[in-house]
Amino acid sequence: MSAKNTAMGKGCVAVTKYFLFLFNLLFFVFGALILGFGLWVLLDNKSFIAVLQESSDTVKVASYILIGVGSLTMAMGFFGCIGSIYEVRCLLGLYFTCLLLILVAQITAGVLIYFQRDRLAYEMDSIIKTVIITYPNNRTTEHPLDYIQRTMKCCGFTGPGNWSENPVVKNSTQVQYSCSCRNDSLPGVDKALAGLCSTLSSDPPVYETGCKTTIETWLKDNLGVILGICAAVAVVELLGMILSMCLCKNVGREDYSKVPKY
Repeated sequence: MSAKNTAMGKGCVAVTKYFLFLFNLLFFVFGALILGFGLWVLLDNKSFIAVLQESSDTVKVASYILIGVGSLTMAMGFFGCIGSIYEVRCLLGLYFTCLLLILVAQITAGVLIYFQRDRLAYEMDSIIKTVIITYPNNRTTEHPLDYIQRTMKCCGFTGPGNWSENPVVKNSTQVQYSCSCRNDSLPGVDKALAGLCSTLSSDPPVYETGCKTTIETWLKDNLGVILGICAAVAVVELLGMILSMCLCKNVGREDYSKVPKY
């Protein structure tokens, strides 16, 4: 009976070991995705991120954090694979500790973002209005802003009235508006993708909805997906912690001769 129990115990350890190995392989890939996203945020100059980067160091700091977390996650996945497949307890313990710290950091970041949401919204409002006022003198932010207004079919941050604060629009003898705000469903022939356009009408043919409203609507429509992804990540991390602890408790003393030497 004891031999049967021993065999079952070894079987459970083997199953746990290979499940943890596959889990860490996925974790390594997940870390690579985070690292890639952080590099995209840092290097991209054709999206809304570039607009925020130009006026705020917060996004740059966030990109460096993403790069650091992605690199750490890849390293954790690698050491987790080695620790599980070769049953090295110290690596499994280190892996569990790092995973716990990352989970705590994610929860802390989520809480801070939730309680600082009004401040973040105010900062974004200031950034976009500054970009509009300096338009079109800064190409780094000009193209991303045009892209956002054109693809999301919105105008300004709170509405097209934000463009009246632009010195070029304000001091022009003609009625001018942002070309990327152009509502294609309205009559007219001027359909430039960027820059400032003129019209003889006192009512510019632009979208009436501000980009703030459009972004908030998108977030509300996709809130379930965002929360689902966050919950899935937390569950995967908890599963990794449980598997690493189970394996760590069931393996014997470290046998470093199992670890390949290069």
